[in-house]
Amino acid sequence: MAIIWTIIIGFLAGLVAKFLMPGRDPGGFIVTTLLGIAGAFVATYLGAAIGWYRAGDGAGFIGAVLGAIILLVLYRLFVGRRTTV
Repeated sequence: MAIIWTIIIGFLAGLVAKFLMPGRDPGGFIVTTLLGIAGAFVATYLGAAIGWYRAGDGAGFIGAVLGAIILLVLYRLFVGRRTTV
């Protein structure tokens, strides 16, 4: 059940990250949502590694949003530089 909750929080975090970082994304809405879900998993893993969360606890909403924003910035840096010839 924790994984499903992390996916739901990540979906919402992706939407909030897109709202906080407007602009043209190379991937659009779907990629931003997937980055939000990945950000929630990254925040959960890092929070458990640092000691903020116990095993089995998911990241909070703010942590998931921060994880999504970090991944969105990295995504824009790496994918945004590709040019078509």
